[in-house]
Amino acid sequence: MKTVIMAGGRGTRISELFPNIPKPLIQIEGVPVLEREIVSLRDQGFKDIIMTVSHMGDKIMSRFGDGSKLGVSIQYYNEVTPLGNAGALFKLREQLGDEPFLLLNADAVFDVDFNRMVRFHQEHGGLVTLFTHPNNHPYDSGLIIAEKDMSVQSWLAKEDIRPTYYKNRVNAGLHVIDPKVLDMVSIDADKIGTVDEITGKTVKVDLDRQLLKPLAGTGKMFCYDSPEYVKDMGTPDRFHQVEEDFKAGRVSAKNLSNKQKAVFLDRDGTINKYVGFLRNINDLELIDGVAEAIKKINASGYLAIVVTNQPVIARGEVTFQELEEIHNKMETELGLQGAYLDAIYYCPHHPHKGYKGEVPELKIECDCSKPKPGMLLKAADDYNIDLSQSYMIGDGENDIKAGLAVGCKTILVNGAGTDAKNEDFGQSNTMSSVLEFTKKYLK
Repeated sequence: MKTVIMAGGRGTRISELFPNIPKPLIQIEGVPVLEREIVSLRDQGFKDIIMTVSHMGDKIMSRFGDGSKLGVSIQYYNEVTPLGNAGALFKLREQLGDEPFLLLNADAVFDVDFNRMVRFHQEHGGLVTLFTHPNNHPYDSGLIIAEKDMSVQSWLAKEDIRPTYYKNRVNAGLHVIDPKVLDMVSIDADKIGTVDEITGKTVKVDLDRQLLKPLAGTGKMFCYDSPEYVKDMGTPDRFHQVEEDFKAGRVSAKNLSNKQKAVFLDRDGTINKYVGFLRNINDLELIDGVAEAIKKINASGYLAIVVTNQPVIARGEVTFQELEEIHNKMETELGLQGAYLDAIYYCPHHPHKGYKGEVPELKIECDCSKPKPGMLLKAADDYNIDLSQSYMIGDGENDIKAGLAVGCKTILVNGAGTDAKNEDFGQSNTMSSVLEFTKKYLK
């Protein structure tokens, strides 16, 4: 599979630190960001690279040449006139051939298992797969809203009106694209880079707005959710954060080819205040300090994953859509405080019959309702988690038993907002809150 790396950006915001270096050549721990990217691709079998360059492109081409020193093959397309972030794709249409290709930004730092992403693309049969993830500032990021089959329903840019509550799912700028997409739009490749007679401006092509966003709602574009490390280092603050993450080993550790560690969190009484069965979105209120705690989990390298029993679905008291809205509120409020969840798993089943409005097909004995460990096992399979190095935190016996069943370290929380008491269920420790846990265990 070919890989196209867009390395032509000017890096205006970061130029105050590196005025004479193109952004992809900025070094982290003595190695240029782009070189790290190329080596990662090579080690995963992606050795056929086309690189688009523009600003200080001669320095990039001089540094990497034909790629042979790094064990890859690199061809270049030099944009003498900037063509937008997708214009070069049309100029390269013949070189791209008919098979899907990876399209990556050279001005972001990431360590991703691309083979896993490509398998997802192949299995779903779309024309485009977007790498999506939660981040700590979804309120000012482009949001992706997806159907249950992961097809992209809508694409909300920063300037678009968004719902009050939303899932923290952000487009990270990494793609698998079928070249057929280029043939589907009415863009004349010969006119790209020329001056439009009407506007007097150079004709450019915007990847998101002209190629990808129009595919939303067609069933031809899918989002690939992953907690792997992807961060734009476009500002001095973000660059310094990336430096710290590299030094701490957090960048490579998040690649899903490596074993992950997780903090599994119950929902009611652990993240939000316990009110019995939560049926109304207005009753969801975060426990004081929980956003700060989840921020600490995010920064620690552990995945933050919710595992929650929701028998109210089977009982007919809450619909799947209503539960989704409740979780969207939880994610939105956490996001406003700079925290995010890597995944949410819930069990909708309930074995006991006799409830008005119950959903018969969900009234079953299942393997996912805590104290059974099905949700933890599913998460472990999805994200390559080492359960023995992970924690299960909750305010009830079922949480502790589920964690113990798979070898997790277990924490009972029994402070304000919980429904727990000082009981011994075999847990590793009892603490007042998730925040107290992070202060003690995630220093």
